[in-house]
Amino acid sequence: MNRLFTGFVGALAEAWQEVRIHRTRVLLSLVGVAVAVCSLTTVVALGGIMQQATTELSERQSGRPASVWLNAYRTDSQAVDTATLDAAWETATARYGISYASRNTSTQMPVDSPAGVVQVGTQGVDQPYGEMHRVRMLEGEWFSAETAAMLAPRVIVNEYFWNTLGRPDLAQHPTLSLGGFEGTVAVIVGVTPSPDWDTFPSMYMLADQLGAYQAADAVAGAGAAPVDPYAGASVQYEMWLPPENWEELSDLVTRDVSSDLGEGTNVDVYRQDAAYYGNDSFVVVQLVVSGIAVLVLLLGALGLVNIALVTVKQRVREIGIRRSFGATAGRVFFAVMMESVVATVVAGVVGVAAAILIVQSPWVRDLIGQGLVEDFPPFPVDAAVLGLVAACAVGALAGLLPALVAVRVKVIDAIRY
Repeated sequence: MNRLFTGFVGALAEAWQEVRIHRTRVLLSLVGVAVAVCSLTTVVALGGIMQQATTELSERQSGRPASVWLNAYRTDSQAVDTATLDAAWETATARYGISYASRNTSTQMPVDSPAGVVQVGTQGVDQPYGEMHRVRMLEGEWFSAETAAMLAPRVIVNEYFWNTLGRPDLAQHPTLSLGGFEGTVAVIVGVTPSPDWDTFPSMYMLADQLGAYQAADAVAGAGAAPVDPYAGASVQYEMWLPPENWEELSDLVTRDVSSDLGEGTNVDVYRQDAAYYGNDSFVVVQLVVSGIAVLVLLLGALGLVNIALVTVKQRVREIGIRRSFGATAGRVFFAVMMESVVATVVAGVVGVAAAILIVQSPWVRDLIGQGLVEDFPPFPVDAAVLGLVAACAVGALAGLLPALVAVRVKVIDAIRY
């Protein structure tokens, strides 16, 4: 065992010495290998960031795994009593310890602005919605657990609407005058970023505060009570459940809500997060770029083969003398091959280091993340390992033919040269 280890270390030292001697020739052939390894490693690492960006974007739109939506309707075409449905929903989620549950109400609300009264798309949600959908905040903060107890309703506006209002300082507690019942005043507590294509004002409110405002406005308009607090609005119920037992919890909630609503009411649940369908739009791009990197690796290996063959032809005398002193064919084969492997490993280390610097740079993260990624993944170890393994494989492939040529060198050849 010691003899094998000594021979292996000796072959490595010898290979490194040969690489140093022929460093100019080797360097020219290894530039392509280093670039290819850097490209391959960078693609794999950026794939993780792009996948995280895609995941977070889909979770903002459709919820985290596993997001389950619940709808209830009556078989006699009558409307479901929202107060009873709300109570059944809250009871069921509390019974099974589902802390991430939210109502989702969409409506239009008249709001006073510098441009006059505008219709603002308003989404009524519960406090857990922000965590369930990774809502990003540009300014201020998401609704807190204490917000519901505030007398004046709190709103979170989008960046476009905030710009329309003159970008007021949130520290000064700016307000909005909601049209309708006695001009209800709402306090702006946060701002969400708006993409370039979003040119419509929108805002979030807590579902209870939105319902109370709509009920008061309806009472003022109709002159009578009681009224449905969600009149004119579509209401959906969402839960963020553990992926491993979401079906069991969904069935339990469905059973309890159906029981509370009574006969003549159907309750449906369905999962709608993107992870449930296994969509990964970046796979094709990653495969194409990785294929290009592999081709560059093969081209680099071809150049390395040419350099190694020329070098072996020039070392016939040296190899013949080694054979005359008892060097076996296996030792010569291994030594020549290891020269290519050592050289490509060095190129691989350089390529991986360059890939780490590129991927970890703030400029690249901002460019790739586009402000969508909150939880940037660390540089993947498997990407670095893949780059080094690819470099070793290219070195072994490039050193195979020169090593076979070196094995065929005979002692008599040393005399000829």
